Amino acid sequence: MSNVPPAAEHASPSLLRLRQPGAHGKVTNIELFFDLVFVYAVTQLSHTLLHDLSVMGAVRVLLLFLAVWWVWIFTGWIANWLDPERLAVRLLVLALMFAGLLLSTALPEAFDGRGKVFAMAYVAMQVGRSLFMVWALRHASQSARFNFYRITTWLAVTGVLWLVGAFADGHARLAWWAVALGIEYMGPAAFFYVPGLGQSSTREWDVEGGHMAERCSLFVIIALGESVVVMGSTFADSARTPDLWLTCVTAFIGCVAMWWIYFDMGVERGSRSIRHSADPGRTARIAYTYLHLLIVAGIIVSAVGDELSLTHPHAAPDTAQVAVLLGGPALYLLGNALFKQAANQTNVPLSHLAGLGLLALLLWPAHAMTVMSLATATTVVLVVVAVWESLSLRDLRRELYGATEE
Repeated sequence: MSNVPPAAEHASPSLLRLRQPGAHGKVTNIELFFDLVFVYAVTQLSHTLLHDLSVMGAVRVLLLFLAVWWVWIFTGWIANWLDPERLAVRLLVLALMFAGLLLSTALPEAFDGRGKVFAMAYVAMQVGRSLFMVWALRHASQSARFNFYRITTWLAVTGVLWLVGAFADGHARLAWWAVALGIEYMGPAAFFYVPGLGQSSTREWDVEGGHMAERCSLFVIIALGESVVVMGSTFADSARTPDLWLTCVTAFIGCVAMWWIYFDMGVERGSRSIRHSADPGRTARIAYTYLHLLIVAGIIVSAVGDELSLTHPHAAPDTAQVAVLLGGPALYLLGNALFKQAANQTNVPLSHLAGLGLLALLLWPAHAMTVMSLATATTVVLVVVAVWESLSLRDLRRELYGATEE
């Protein structure tokens, strides 16, 4: 592999990361600073869903979440190629951070009075970042330049739809934005085909695999952090009764189980796989760009479930609450299962399929249970999956970490 991505090998070296064969790309402090905005964005999303557990409320939060994820992961790709220690790149990241802050503040009212702020911030981030790459690669090879010509074209077209939707109301705004987001999500799958410019190739999207894996794992930490914040703040404001203590402990164990399922082996195996992949751009597109959104969505929905269990532990759950309490862990297990299958080129983990089956079985008695008992049952399922996978991968653990097992 060359020291810089093939898509940028002839660009000005002052703006590109230097690649050392076999080395793991460093996640820089400016990237971590940028991520602070998305801590706030995740909090906004979970609170917005909690305050409107209707079907339409869920649809709106889903669209907003997909937009937040898309703007973050596209920035992750760019930061994988550019050197964030360079002044011009740092200024770009800081500008994107400010736009991301505006976007995050608008999330709760994106379908009401702050739609224009949300849409303009989103379009500025997507189109502005791509135009920066066009400038950064102005002396690059034709394939490199055309790659970002195509990407910029797609985002410019959808940017118009986002702005049109911002000036519409109600369901019309939702429709415009759904179309715009759908087109953007089809972009990587369609290799950003543009008539007259052709299509890109995953070979042109060569990424430093270790950096991409670490960036996505850090976003998972951000989402899990939201669960911890919800637990702590809700428990701090509640009466410290024995049942609330039990609910808090259960929620914490569930959070730990979610961490274990992803970080115990999944992160390292995925990182190794993409680092040694013959086509890391393809792995990054499928395993990290698309499938990680299921993992993060599962954590956000589970955080809402934690707050429900801490505020209404003895209530009988309605249909929306059952969907949250079971849907969050289900999304998380599904995302992890597909990620591990795609990244490692293996079968879907049996432990994760069993967990999904157990969650499905809980649908039957769910309405007869209390919120606390249903949340406890989902935590048990997550713990079972975490323990099952750890035991089934003991030999691989020794290979990866050199750990001695009892």
